[in-house]
Amino acid sequence: MEQRLDLRGLEPPEPLERVLDALAGMRAENCLRVLLPHEPFPLYALLRPMGYRWRVEGRVGCCELLIWSGDGPSGRAEKV
Repeated sequence: MEQRLDLRGLEPPEPLERVLDALAGMRAENCLRVLLPHEPFPLYALLRPMGYRWRVEGRVGCCELLIWSGDGPSGRAEKV
């Protein structure tokens, strides 16, 4: 199952805090899709040691970030 967060328009550090809160309550087989106004480079340094992987899909004026734990959302491992 995919959880979706639209965090555009929030001031730092609230987007980062909301992503971490959502991940803390997320089941291993689920993934989190996050919409942000720009790529969240500081978040990546936190995700990697926690065992998360991610994929970035850019759009004009928006960064769409898909985060998962272990195997990819499609059931196969995906590289960061």
